[in-house]
Amino acid sequence: MDITELYQCFLQCDGVSTDTRNIHPNSLFFALKGDNFDANEFAQEALNKGAAYVVMDNKKLVTDPTKMLFVSDTLGALQQLAKYHRQQLGLPIIALTGSNGKTTSKELIATVLSKKYKVTATKGNLNNHIGVPLTLLSITDETDLGIIEMGANHKQEIAMLCELADPDFGYITNFGKAHLEGFGGFEGVIKAKSELYDYLEDNHKTAFVNIDDPRQDAKTITFSRFTFGSDSSADVVIDKFEAQPNATVYYNNDIINSNLTGIYNATNIAAALTIGKFFNVDFSDIKDAITQYIPTNNRSQWITKDQSMILLDAYNANPSSMDAVLTNFDQLKDDRNKIFILGDMLELGQEGLKEHKNIVERLDKVANKTVYFIGKEFSKASINTNFKDIYFFETFDIFKKHIEETSNEIFKNKLILIKGSRGIALERSLELI
Repeated sequence: MDITELYQCFLQCDGVSTDTRNIHPNSLFFALKGDNFDANEFAQEALNKGAAYVVMDNKKLVTDPTKMLFVSDTLGALQQLAKYHRQQLGLPIIALTGSNGKTTSKELIATVLSKKYKVTATKGNLNNHIGVPLTLLSITDETDLGIIEMGANHKQEIAMLCELADPDFGYITNFGKAHLEGFGGFEGVIKAKSELYDYLEDNHKTAFVNIDDPRQDAKTITFSRFTFGSDSSADVVIDKFEAQPNATVYYNNDIINSNLTGIYNATNIAAALTIGKFFNVDFSDIKDAITQYIPTNNRSQWITKDQSMILLDAYNANPSSMDAVLTNFDQLKDDRNKIFILGDMLELGQEGLKEHKNIVERLDKVANKTVYFIGKEFSKASINTNFKDIYFFETFDIFKKHIEETSNEIFKNKLILIKGSRGIALERSLELI
């Protein structure tokens, strides 16, 4: 089946599904394969649950050619359908990527632009080779603007996603030490994330750029850009960034407060402000959107419990985001003793031991603190060391047992930081406090 025929089937349907557990009625179901599953085997189940058609690549399992659409590669068909659909859309698309802050930035930008436009944006963090096509296919004729978050853990992934989404605008939050294993080091991260800039330049499109970041500034001086930062040469000049504890941006004799924490989130706010102004959203609407935005999914949330303030930032962690949150935590004007509950930073490859040791040694120098490191990587960093008020646990269960056998009184009236990679799931710590 060629792409034009498949597109006609898509137009007859009410959306796309890839999981038989939550099929939408009259949807186009793509039978994808994974390491431990082959959805071709569930083609009939998908039809029974309401799918209008099933796109599949196992010809032996096609029992109803009128509803089971055979293609050579289901994933490839999904991606090409998304690309073809994007080509039919006469609307601007903003792509964003970066090592940290992608999802928060995307949500802030979408919240701001939604004050004036009908926006379709990536849901959650569906930002990979499957999530981007699904987001593109969710865009309808009613949409004014599309916002596509792009994630990557190896080179050429952003380039491929740009070929699908064909963005008119792009924003890179930062270059950080994330997925070092897949990128082959920090320089590999910069090169891979910059594939978005390469696409924008090659296709004469526009980047939104934080010129306070020297790397971002240098990467974008040769093509169209719209800038923000504290430098007077920026298109949108920010007077001051602050976080005590929530991120605040001072702009044009006004103040934009937020429910986000950290100077790093003040930069995300400035980006949303800048993009809102570029698209002619009224400043009062921009301010309201940012002020009312509440973070979810364990991302930079302040929680009050037993006279303690807890910063829950347990969605993910890498050396750059860990450094940023520790720097922010250190500058908070609060006299309470600090407790750090930190989990492993995953996917660092050969850099892992060094990066975990850097964090341990950094926190050893902090006064009036108690530190709990959780995970095998941090435990390796504890070998042949003798630290005061720093404890290492290979698993969360061992940490939990330790707290239950001592007393959770230690958590009362403290300033507490919880951060780790998604695989550690440190939001479970809240139950112990």
